[in-house]
Amino acid sequence: MSEPVPPATAPVRPGDELDWPALQHRLAEVLGLPAEPMVVSQFTAGRANLTYLVQAGDQRWVVRRPPRGTLAPGSHDMAREYRVLSRLWTAYPRAPRAVYFTDDAEVIGAPFLVTEFRSGLVVSDTVPSVLADLPDVERRLDLALIDAAADLHVVDPAAVDLVDLGRPDGFAARQVRGWADRWTRASATAGDPLMDEVATMLAARIPNSPRPAIVHNDLKLDNCQFQPDDPDTVSSVFDWDMATLGDPLFDLGLLLVSMHAHPTWTITDDEAVAHYSARSGIDVTSIDWYVAFANWRMAVVLRQLVNRFLAGQSTDARLGALADAIPECAERAHGLLAGG
Repeated sequence: MSEPVPPATAPVRPGDELDWPALQHRLAEVLGLPAEPMVVSQFTAGRANLTYLVQAGDQRWVVRRPPRGTLAPGSHDMAREYRVLSRLWTAYPRAPRAVYFTDDAEVIGAPFLVTEFRSGLVVSDTVPSVLADLPDVERRLDLALIDAAADLHVVDPAAVDLVDLGRPDGFAARQVRGWADRWTRASATAGDPLMDEVATMLAARIPNSPRPAIVHNDLKLDNCQFQPDDPDTVSSVFDWDMATLGDPLFDLGLLLVSMHAHPTWTITDDEAVAHYSARSGIDVTSIDWYVAFANWRMAVVLRQLVNRFLAGQSTDARLGALADAIPECAERAHGLLAGG
């Protein structure tokens, strides 16, 4: 077995500091954090929720809070993430266990949750060196990601007390309406007629959904973790604040779209979809609609992130460079819906 992998963290970015004494006091109360000095670093993956590694003595915990600024309804829901992660780990070992949540914003300025810390590798733009020499490693990582999605979607929500996590009936239509509303709010000063046309096309062609499943709603490679000696299995899946009960093919569509931005993606979409269907037993006939939706949704998210940076609500300079990708996402979505 390989040695534990150091976490992908860095010093806390200027502007992302919290009230550390207040946090330490609360964690000492609820988790028995020792009184010795607390060391905090910030996870480098992710561009929205603020996620920190807190260390004191031999204890290590992950603390997550929403980003600063105006939040879209239903997004960055720490209470929802706690609810999912305090239960799902019993049936889906890839889900880190949540151990504490508070909506008391007086502690650090926002609701926050605490989860167990897991050591491992987050694969981003390149395959980490400890994995790079393994045979056929890119393909193995790709298939592991598909497996993680399929295995989540076969979890029985009743077995983890999550049958009321969402409303499966009409789920797809609500997704289209909800993300269209987000686009309207986010694009008030930077509209795109093609995005509005895609929204109309999506609403007119909603497919029949498969059986309801637990949907992660942001499943992608850099929300997953691997162990350095095992590229065949996703060991952890992070960022559950938008999880719900609904149509699992929304996860698959988003996964396919997100993976095209990664040079590690080596299998074809057809192979990925077939692998997912074989493992999950879910009908994937209408997958093009879901991929179109995922491209369109990605454009909405990018606009929200750009707006957050322009408004000075984030100091992460990566956000300002995302604007050029918005029309590209809209064009891909339109092409799929138009049969191109």
